[in-house]
Amino acid sequence: MDLVKSILFQSNENLTENATNKTEKTPGTPEGMAVAYGCIVFMAMLPIIFGSYRSVSYHKEKKPEKMTKKDAAMFPFMASGALFALYIVFKLFSKEYINLLLTGYFFFLGVLALTHVLSPIIGKLVPAAIPNIPYHVMFKQGEGEAAQYLIDYRFSTYDVVSLAGCSLVGAWYLIQKHWVANNLFGLAFALNAVELLHLNNVATGCILLSGLFVYDIFWVFGTDVMVTVAKSFEAPIKLVFPQDILTNGLSANNFAMLGLGDIVIPGIFIALLLRFDHSLKRKTKTYFHATMVAYFMGLMATIFVMHVFKHAQPALLYLVPACLGTPMALALVKGDLAALFKYEDAHDEKEEEKTKEIKESKQQPAPKKEKVK
Repeated sequence: MDLVKSILFQSNENLTENATNKTEKTPGTPEGMAVAYGCIVFMAMLPIIFGSYRSVSYHKEKKPEKMTKKDAAMFPFMASGALFALYIVFKLFSKEYINLLLTGYFFFLGVLALTHVLSPIIGKLVPAAIPNIPYHVMFKQGEGEAAQYLIDYRFSTYDVVSLAGCSLVGAWYLIQKHWVANNLFGLAFALNAVELLHLNNVATGCILLSGLFVYDIFWVFGTDVMVTVAKSFEAPIKLVFPQDILTNGLSANNFAMLGLGDIVIPGIFIALLLRFDHSLKRKTKTYFHATMVAYFMGLMATIFVMHVFKHAQPALLYLVPACLGTPMALALVKGDLAALFKYEDAHDEKEEEKTKEIKESKQQPAPKKEKVK
């Protein structure tokens, strides 16, 4: 949860224009800009798609932490406080030392996040080459019912192999701060956030997205706080792609970028819609697919307006109406509006518990009747 909050507080580095890059950087060609923004949009959609499907599995296997309506209403204020605090810190202290601390912090978080993403993939790709040996680290304090587990962690050989590989990516990021390593960590952060952070219902999602819609507009257009923090903050909390890659290759340094907040915020709502689609038990995932198309169109609108007005844009200004309006309009047409707002993830858990109780009661032998003499 702390990782997700950190991403949302600090990641609204919106799609930026060419003018925000330093003058000594190679200007991007029209073809290079098209490649850069195309890759940014593609990378933004990947963690939402895979994270949404993984959220369905995670919801069935475990009881994830859910955001309540109160949490959603308070979140924009918490994010604003954190953003302004960062602004003050960068004004008072040297950003080199601050970014040094943040680099170490995000190194450990990035390695763990990337390991969580790659471990099941390795298990599916090379199950024969690497045996899956389970491990369990457990440390408890006290005995009996009063015992408390201080450490209770399960992992396998796949996790160890993934951790070793991801540590190499982390070392690459520490040494060079290369944009490819940055994107690997950024994609892992976004995918984990979409998978693990669940909205309980659509009403909570509407409150959260509406609040951050106002938050994004205010801090981008109303003050210089967002832009100052975005330029000073060096961490893998954004996706970047060079606009001069066709000219300078992998050493290119004139970047277009998208903050992870513009992926995670709509992503957790889209993941909720996929779980709603599953609850309807229909053959098609209509709400999920339609809202993904709307998200794509919202990103394209952000890029278009940015180039027309030559100014950085708060992407949530376009993404929030697209991601909220599309499923509402579709539900109204299909007659699912009441079901959409009544749906809650918690109801699925209650139904599963009731089903288990019914099965257990059926399995228990019926009490024998005594014969009356």
